[in-house]
Amino acid sequence: MRRQLTRPKPGHYFPLFVRETDAVCVQPDLSDILGEIAGLRGLDLQKSRFFTQSSDGDDSASAMARIAILGATGYTALELFRILSRHPTARVVAATTRQTDRPLISSIHPSLTGLFDLPCENLTPEEVGNSCDIAFCCLPHTASMEAVPKLLQAGCRVVDLSADYRLRDPASYQQWYGHQHTDAERLSQAVYGLPEIFGPLIPPASLVANPGCYTSTSILALAPLIAEGLIDPQGIVIDAKSGISGAGRTPKLSNLYSECNESVTAYSIGNHRHTPEIEQVLTDVGGQAVQVAFNPHLMPMDRGIFCTIYPRLLRSGTQAELLSLFRRYYAGQPFVRVVDHIPATKDVAYTNFCDITVRFNRDQLVVLAVIDNLIKGASGVAIQNMNLLLGLDQRTGLLGC
Repeated sequence: MRRQLTRPKPGHYFPLFVRETDAVCVQPDLSDILGEIAGLRGLDLQKSRFFTQSSDGDDSASAMARIAILGATGYTALELFRILSRHPTARVVAATTRQTDRPLISSIHPSLTGLFDLPCENLTPEEVGNSCDIAFCCLPHTASMEAVPKLLQAGCRVVDLSADYRLRDPASYQQWYGHQHTDAERLSQAVYGLPEIFGPLIPPASLVANPGCYTSTSILALAPLIAEGLIDPQGIVIDAKSGISGAGRTPKLSNLYSECNESVTAYSIGNHRHTPEIEQVLTDVGGQAVQVAFNPHLMPMDRGIFCTIYPRLLRSGTQAELLSLFRRYYAGQPFVRVVDHIPATKDVAYTNFCDITVRFNRDQLVVLAVIDNLIKGASGVAIQNMNLLLGLDQRTGLLGC
């Protein structure tokens, strides 16, 4: 009899184990799958508050979690402060900088005046780890790998916003980032922090690798099509456009107003560091090697990412059918909105939403997706990950929950 293949469950990348009995495919309980995958990463699902909430509703996550932000002077740190200022169960107890004069965080980020009187201090990772429950690392690439082991050894859980723990292969990290990884043994243990794909693995994790901004947009736009085997995994063209804040707060000639205003420019064609990250995750989703041609552009706007993606369909389908597929795949995911209209970056500015739609240009499928690069592309998804680590609804602090 013809073998029937199962497809990944919407919203999860986990492989489904198939047993052929009378041409019926048997899907095991999700907890069995989670246990096997967690074992490969050294995770203990029983220690996760996500799995151990008491029956009477008295959850220890209701206590205020102590939060630290390392590298508190940049844009992603600013957005973390803004979100955490209204978070009901988390409070910031430490913020670090290399400056030695202990400036108030409100002097670094004036928009936080009246919200935080916290001094920004030149603390060691050990000092931070001993004083907090969860640390957000907003440090530059290569700096995080020096701090993270010390934070973990102090008993602190970590959400790392750098790229230091996103790639599992240390040789790939060295190739794309130009540095040898000094904590390579943890690369296979870190959980990739895109909740819409890897959500069940996040609660028991000690180290979460927060995804990149371009990567989040591209992966969310392609995951349903890759998971269903509807597109060729090779030769996917991604045309991506980002606001200036994606380059960070450190002054650079190319980011000066007179250089980027009224101008659009491409950069890092063929060698952008988000390429292997996109390919790694989508390969996990589909179970076969994915190759993308990633082409980023800098736009004269403060924030936002717009990805226009051109995959090759392997099976025919209508726009309505594909939109229905996306809606099924992301059912129950509060921050992915599959829309009928063509989205714009202003639709998602200052929010944690990713808006996605599809169109056909003659026979060419076009997938369009937008996010706010500083929120869903960085700090917002970091708070999603923190919420999952604490056993909270992932919307907490992000949608008024």
